[in-house]
Amino acid sequence: MTSLPGDLEARAEQLRAHRESYVAATVVHAERPTSAKPGDAALVLADGTVIGFVGGECAAASVQLQALAVLESAEPVLLRITPTETAEPARAGTVTVHNPCLSGGTLEIFLEPALPPPLVVVHGDAPIARALADVAAHAGYAVAAWGDAGVPHDTTAVVVASHGRDEVGVLAAAVRAGVPYVGLVASPRRGAAVVDALELDPAERARVHTPAGFDIGARTPGEVAVSILAEIVNLRPRPARRAPGGPVTVADAMVAVDAVCGMTVAAVDTSVWVEIDGRRWWFCGTGCRDAFVADPAAFGGR
Repeated sequence: MTSLPGDLEARAEQLRAHRESYVAATVVHAERPTSAKPGDAALVLADGTVIGFVGGECAAASVQLQALAVLESAEPVLLRITPTETAEPARAGTVTVHNPCLSGGTLEIFLEPALPPPLVVVHGDAPIARALADVAAHAGYAVAAWGDAGVPHDTTAVVVASHGRDEVGVLAAAVRAGVPYVGLVASPRRGAAVVDALELDPAERARVHTPAGFDIGARTPGEVAVSILAEIVNLRPRPARRAPGGPVTVADAMVAVDAVCGMTVAAVDTSVWVEIDGRRWWFCGTGCRDAFVADPAAFGGR
């Protein structure tokens, strides 16, 4: 992970403790007369909030949008922001954007995602449950025991290995919460009976994997744990990969075009925007917003 100034590192530590994703943005090259300099840094949160300094408003808007794309792809990117159109060939790991509002020069900013490790929640204290917790932790997963607080919003998997204790309630809660993988450690016959007892519709009951894990001929608790983790890895959602030099991959609903300067910006609440006649308009900065508000008709606003 990129080294951050003390105040930003303290905030990043808080985000990691609360399992919140962010992007560390660090200026690695700056050509005059840009206001940023190498070493300047910021954190971009999952809602688009930018904390720190990596350039003026327009540069920060480009960083914001590309950082949201980095959170989608989970891949680091070197962002090049240039004041003029360029015809550079696409390079893996690099994205170049044209920023017409830039005062001059070129900025290169390294965007590095910081995502919490996938979370596996285990219900039960049987040998297989303990083995799964150990195996998952060694594989880099975060592991938590099932609790009364419910299912954390970013849970990757819930595995029930309690030998009959509170199985139905835990399985139903995990399915209703939309957890990508829900598994029950049981024999085929008993597992089918437990699933049939769930007060869920057929499609929801079909989401419960039982017996949990791939059939690899596992015999020991450790081997069963390996088979379960392998199934979790195989079925977990994977981020879409960005093509070398390709465009941002955030949802279309989160992207807008500044009506004044033509920049592509993030259409999120933390961006600069104004609402006129029930429609929101998004901008790279307050300068473009103020120009639009002064004469919306000049920019197609009315």
